[in-house]
Amino acid sequence: MIVDAALYTDGRRRPEPFELTTALEQCAGKETFAWIGLYEPTEEEFEATRHEFNLHELAVEDAIHAHQRPKLDVYEDTLFLVLKPARYVDPIEVIELGEILLFVDKRFVVAVRHGDASKLVEVRKQLEADPEELARGPSAVLFKIIDHVVDDYIKVLDGLDSDIRELESTVFSDSSSTPTERIYKLKREVLQFLAATGPLEEPLSRLSRVNFSAINPELKRYFADVHDHLVKVIERISAYRDLLTSILDANLTQVTVRQNNDMRKISAYVAIAAVPTMLAGIWGMNFTHMPEIDEVWGYPAVLALMVGACLILYRKFKQSGWL
Repeated sequence: MIVDAALYTDGRRRPEPFELTTALEQCAGKETFAWIGLYEPTEEEFEATRHEFNLHELAVEDAIHAHQRPKLDVYEDTLFLVLKPARYVDPIEVIELGEILLFVDKRFVVAVRHGDASKLVEVRKQLEADPEELARGPSAVLFKIIDHVVDDYIKVLDGLDSDIRELESTVFSDSSSTPTERIYKLKREVLQFLAATGPLEEPLSRLSRVNFSAINPELKRYFADVHDHLVKVIERISAYRDLLTSILDANLTQVTVRQNNDMRKISAYVAIAAVPTMLAGIWGMNFTHMPEIDEVWGYPAVLALMVGACLILYRKFKQSGWL
């Protein structure tokens, strides 16, 4: 469905109702362009937009069905850019990915959004509040949307950073808890996040270097700036991936050490228990002549021997660190 649509002349939204069937005709003026925002449109809902702006059928298919990697395709004078917006759902430690597909020409911007991540309402409000920036045309809208998506990446990283630090504290504390499953889950989220951001580096590099008819040359340095921000984001994600791998290795080492300690304790207690078991077994045999039968001190002596042997063994195991 169409979320919002308008014509802009000299950076200001035109007050008259937007008519899709005449949008391209009204954009014939140099300072006028159309900005249409759609949310998860069906083929029928998108057909009128495709027809009016003569969008390439391959890009239209991608826009409707989504599930694309970040990329930049050029169809004559129209750019087709795929973004993967993200947000961090902290209570369940999940990175929720969406998809924004942009058709950009010097006369129009068509933004197709899938998922709930990175809503574009605020982007439109910010640009409409700055007519001077919006007067730069569709490429200003393109830049602002990309900048918004990359800024959201940084918010995701901040959420990840907090949870990874918490994991570090848990793993290297004296706690007996083993957050192995949590580490695996968070690492999987980080890898998916890297897959969503890494491929975007090349398209942004092209936008900052290559001359496209749809891009205002004045904005190329802005695309270079947001490209630098993205590179830093990717570097941080890679660092978190490596850090989680190290935390997982440390956690598995801790688990192994705990298991070895537990086995040593069990072995020590078994060895201590074996002494009275052995002595009781010998003195409990049905012999005719045994010390406890003929002497009053027999049983106390045997019991004292058992306790003494157990205490000596306990002390030795304690000194060696087994207990």
